[in-house]
Amino acid sequence: MTPAAHRGTALVVVDMQNDFCTGPLATSRYPGDPAALRSVVTHTVRAVAAAREHGTEVVFVRFTGDPAHQGPAWRRRDERRGRPAKCLEGSWGAEFAAPLEPAPGERVFTKRACFDAFLCAGFEEYLAGRGTGHLAFAGLFTDVCVDSTARTAFQKGFHITVLGDCTTALHTPDERILGFMRRLYGARITPYAHTAAWTRHPEEEET
Repeated sequence: MTPAAHRGTALVVVDMQNDFCTGPLATSRYPGDPAALRSVVTHTVRAVAAAREHGTEVVFVRFTGDPAHQGPAWRRRDERRGRPAKCLEGSWGAEFAAPLEPAPGERVFTKRACFDAFLCAGFEEYLAGRGTGHLAFAGLFTDVCVDSTARTAFQKGFHITVLGDCTTALHTPDERILGFMRRLYGARITPYAHTAAWTRHPEEEET
């Protein structure tokens, strides 16, 4: 992208689906208090509403883990650990956690057994076509799919913001992964309620 194309902000909502957010599978995998998952859903709903109110684009990313999409290493890992596939196409588990729902016209990209949204067909091209240069992240999990996507985004020149109360980690303490992202990607970490901060492109603060 050219510097001129690096303007504009999008809120990227990552994997806010039932198998990750609610129900027995989600709570059995999450090592912390399930109330934290409910809080992430509540805060993300509010962040999405704030983005729409401020005219900030919202982009949804969803995961499907069907065995047909999995590579050999992924299948072997799940088989050895006895882990069921998550977010199967057409299942309740793959649906967005209520009351989250893309509005008419908002784009939804599907990751097929992968972590990084930049592996979705058309994701990067869509952002480039919109002149987006700043991505604000909400969703699950901070240390898996959010970090994987943010890492690629940073390397491709995007500015990164993480809404710290709209995400939680699965394997790493929240403060550790958020601190890592702040140091390595220069990510801003802010609560969703600071809407004026995260809906603004970071370069605007320097002019």
